[in-house]
Amino acid sequence: MLQFSYSAGTLHAEAVSLAAIAAEVGTPFYCYSSAALEGQYKALDKAFAGLDHLICYAVKANSNQAVLATMARLGAGMDVVSVGELKRALSAGVPAGKVIFAGVGKTRDEMAFAVAQGILGFNVESEPELEALSSVAAELGRTARIALRVNPDVDARTHAKISTGKAENKFGIPFSQAPRLMDRARALPGLSAVGIHMHIGSQITDARLQPFRDAFGLMRDLAIELKGAGHALEHLDLGGGLGVSYKLGNEAPPQPADYATIARETLGDLGLKIVLEPGRLLVGNAGVLVTAVIFVKEGEGRRFTVVDAAMNDLIRPTLYEAHHEVWPVADARRADAPVVQDVVGPVCETGDYLALDRSLPPFGAGDLVAVMTAGAYGAVMASTYNTRPLVPEVLVRGTDWAVVRPRLDVESIIALDRLPDWLAPGQAR
Repeated sequence: MLQFSYSAGTLHAEAVSLAAIAAEVGTPFYCYSSAALEGQYKALDKAFAGLDHLICYAVKANSNQAVLATMARLGAGMDVVSVGELKRALSAGVPAGKVIFAGVGKTRDEMAFAVAQGILGFNVESEPELEALSSVAAELGRTARIALRVNPDVDARTHAKISTGKAENKFGIPFSQAPRLMDRARALPGLSAVGIHMHIGSQITDARLQPFRDAFGLMRDLAIELKGAGHALEHLDLGGGLGVSYKLGNEAPPQPADYATIARETLGDLGLKIVLEPGRLLVGNAGVLVTAVIFVKEGEGRRFTVVDAAMNDLIRPTLYEAHHEVWPVADARRADAPVVQDVVGPVCETGDYLALDRSLPPFGAGDLVAVMTAGAYGAVMASTYNTRPLVPEVLVRGTDWAVVRPRLDVESIIALDRLPDWLAPGQAR
C-alpha cells in the first residue's frame, strides 16, 4: 500500500487527499492509484524478462474502463470470462488479438461474437465446449485458437471458494483426459489447438510457492507428452493466483520474482510462450474504499461503528470471511487509544460488516475511514441490494484525480423496473 500514506494530517492516494475527494464526491467511494497499478504490472513484467511471455490481466478482478485502459497502455492483454468483459476490453482499446476467453459456461452466441472479433484464443474447459466451439467456428468459416484447461488436482491451500484446481472443483478437464481431448481437438474442424492452460486458485500465499511448483511440474510433463505426440503447442497459460497482503505487517506473500523463478526452472527450456492471467496481484493493493461513520452504537458488551458503506459495496468480508485493514483518514486518530469494535453497514443483514472484533481508533460520527486492499473484487462485485446505489470510483494519478464511474442515483435504479399493463396507473383492479 505504498501509494496510500499520510501527509499533512490526512491519508492520501499518491498526492491527493482522500478527505478532499470525499468532500467533492461524497461517501462511500472507491479510489485507485495509477502508480500502484503501473508498479505492480511492471514488477511482474520485469520478473519474466527474458522469457517469451504475455500478461493478460484478469478483467473480473476490476473491470473499470480506466483500469483496463491503464493496463492496455502498459501492453497488457486481457483474460475475460463473459462477452460483457470482452466488450469492455475492446472498448478500452485492447486489441482482440491479445484477449483470451476463459470460463466454464460460454454460450454459442458468446463464442460466435469472440470468434468474429479474432481473439487470441479460448481456454476450453470440457469436451462439450470443444465440440460447440468447433461447430460455431466452422459455421463462421473461421478457425478458433484454443488451449485446453486442465485440472491438475493440486491443492492451492487457499479459501475453499476460490480454489479452482482440485478434482472436486468445476473447472477444467481431468488431467488424465487431456491427451485424448487434444487429439479430439486436432480432428475437429474450425479449431487450432495451440496451448494448455491451468489455474489452481486465487490468493495463494504459500511462501515456498509449492502449489505452483507442483502444478507447473505437471504442466511440463503434459507439454512434453503432447509435443511428442505431434501437437504443435505454442504456449502454456499458467493462469494467475499469486496473493497479496491483506493483513499488513503480518503477511508476506511471495514476490513476482520468486514466482517467475519457479516458472523458469520448470518450464523455461520448453520453448513455449508463457501466458499469465493475474488479477488481484495487479489491482488488489491499488484501491481503497472510503466510507464515513454515521454513528456509534453501544451494544451489550459490544461496540458497533456504523458506516455508510455496506456488504453490497464490498462483499468480501462476509462472502469469504476476508480481512481488510481499516485505517482512519485523519492522521490524528491513529494516536487515540484503540477500542475493540465491529465496523458494520446499514444493510438489513447480520452479515453486513466490513470488520469484526477489530482493535481500532474510537471513531465518531463523521469520521472518514479507509478500507484497505479493496482494488480487487470490490466495486466489480457490488450490487444495488436494499436499493443502494453503486458508489463512485475514482482514479488518481499524481496530483490529479478523476471520477471514472459516477454514483448512480436511486431514481435510475427504480427506472429500470417496468410495470405490466394491468398494474399501470389508472388501471382498474
